[in-house]
Formats: sequence, C-alpha cells, structure tokens
Amino acid sequence: MDIQSKFFNKNGISLHYYEIENDLTPLVMIHAQGVDGLNFENTFKKLSNKYHIYSIDCYGHGKSLHDSSKYNLMDISSAVMEFVIDVVKRKTYLLGHSSGGLIAACTAARADVCERLILEDPPFFSCQGDRRFNAYNYVDLSTVCHNFLQQDTETDFVSYYFQNQYMWNFFPEKVREKARKKLSENVKKQREKNPDGELKVTGFPKNALAGFKGMNNYDPKFGEAFYTNSFNEGVRHSDMLKRIKCPTVFFKATTDQSADGLLLAALSEDDLARVCQLVDDCEVIRFNSGHAIHIEKEKEFVQAMLGL
Repeated sequence: MDIQSKFFNKNGISLHYYEIENDLTPLVMIHAQGVDGLNFENTFKKLSNKYHIYSIDCYGHGKSLHDSSKYNLMDISSAVMEFVIDVVKRKTYLLGHSSGGLIAACTAARADVCERLILEDPPFFSCQGDRRFNAYNYVDLSTVCHNFLQQDTETDFVSYYFQNQYMWNFFPEKVREKARKKLSENVKKQREKNPDGELKVTGFPKNALAGFKGMNNYDPKFGEAFYTNSFNEGVRHSDMLKRIKCPTVFFKATTDQSADGLLLAALSEDDLARVCQLVDDCEVIRFNSGHAIHIEKEKEFVQAMLGL
C-alpha cells in the first residue's frame, strides 16, 4: 500500500490530499475538525481493496489552505467539487466524518459529482444557529478555540486545548483538578521536547487522544467559525439535504445526553429522523460507538464500507 502525498491547486483552491492509487471505485474522504486526512489511515489498507482512496486535508487543517475567510461550507464544498471534477474525473463515493459530513453533503447537494454519499455522524441542525449552544462541540472545541484566540499567554494550541477541553468534566470531581494539572503539565513537556510527536498520556482515554493526531496543523480560527456560526453562513441544513439526490448512507453513533440536557453526540434521534425525511434515499447504519466510528469501531466501519 503506497500512500502518496499530493496537492491540488487551481483558481485559488489549495487542497492537500493523500492518495492510494488503483483502478477501483474512487472514494473521497473528508475528515472531522482538528485532525487531517491521515485520521482515516487506520482504514486505508482494507478499504483500498475496494476503493481508490483520496483523503483530503480540509481548509484550516494539515497542508491545505489556511485562510479563515474560506472556513465555511460554501467555499470548502466548492473546493471539493473542483477536486472531484479535475482530479478524480468521475462520480465518486464521498465520505465525510462530523464537520466533513456537512461538507460532503453540501458538495453532493450542489453538484452531480457523487455516486454515493456516506455520512459518518455529522452534526446536522445541532451545530446551526442557537441550537449549537447546547451541543458538545460548542462547549468543547469551538469555545476553546474562541478563548485561545482571545489570549496571548499560551501560543501552543495543542497544550491549551488539552488543558481546557470539556472532557475534564467527565473525570470524578475529587480528582479532576489534580489530574488536569498533572496531565496537562505532562503534555506541555512533551510538546516542548517533541512538538511533532504523538501524545502519550497515561490515565487519559485513548480514544480521546486520537483526536490530537493532526492538531499540530489545525487553525483554531476554523473552530471559531463554528463558535460564531459563520461556518454555516448562507446554508440552511434542511434546504441542503433536500437537494441531495444520490443514494445516501448515514453511519450513526450512539446518542447520549447529559443530565442537564447537553447533547453528547453529533445530533439527536429527532435530528436523524429529520435527515431521513429530507433525503430521498437514506439508509441508516447504527454503531454502538462514540463519535469517531472509524476509530472506535474500525472493524465494523470497514465491513460497512466494503458492503456498500
């Protein structure tokens, strides 16, 4: 398996992507916030038995364009559309995880470039307008990005995010602050010694650490776009979903909610039902998993993808 690192540059579009070349069905993969195209790397080998893989770095991530004026659904989906037309050169299977799912859906809604759309737990409706205030992403990554940009004491976003992430609220109250202080100091030392290295933090959930891979090249202004809702500017999720005409598969992770009503999932069951009503041809596949299905339930994710 030969993973190639490539760039697509045209008319102001600057996308970096990873490709595994073969003569099979094209699959364009769009990652979630805070990571990059290699976030799907654990699935590449098996998926390449069926697909010609293109895994994109979204704007504000990895080696793609870092320009905060472009951190919105319309601009990023336009870039993906041009990528499919100019690089893939045929209709593609289009997979998007989380915010990448919003981008994939917007792309499929705007242009006839998608043979099949695969949505891995995207936050339809829950990240738009006032709904976003009661969603996990808003109180976690979006707010941390906003606060980071308002200060000038800490310059390393990875260290800042680790120390201030919402995840600490799930630690027992008796040990929370002690654990946060100790583990945050550990991370800061690792970052100072080896800023490009993978974080190793004993006592912190391994699945949560997976979200830090690729964060070195993440622009927190991307998270700010979700904080202000500018990411969705000019796009109503309901109108977008109505325009999707290709066969669609929705990979749904476990739905959860905190005691005080915070949505601890990308979207609610009601949101999912609304998606299925709006999209003409939408199949739902459920996973007993957290939000990053392709990492937490790799085997089941790959089986589902190979079965499409």
